Amino acid sequence: MTNKLFVAGLPWAYTDEDLKKIFSDVGTVVSSQVIVDRVTGRSKGFGFVEMTTNEEAQEAIKKYHGYDIAANGRRLVVNEARPRV
Repeated sequence: MTNKLFVAGLPWAYTDEDLKKIFSDVGTVVSSQVIVDRVTGRSKGFGFVEMTTNEEAQEAIKKYHGYDIAANGRRLVVNEARPRV
């Protein structure tokens, strides 16, 4: 198991710090990154969070997968991140 998570369904205005703040409720966040379009600088609506331990990562999946973070009807998708190919 990995402690790096893929997070989709983020509000467009979210920053790396916003993502870190949310997942800090579950444990220690090593890193957080919202992916942005290179040309426009606008969020693509997904990102990655790395937790300290696998247990914290699994707890984050349980807590936030399907969670409506901005009460706007957009539900988060939180899964283990797959390695880059």
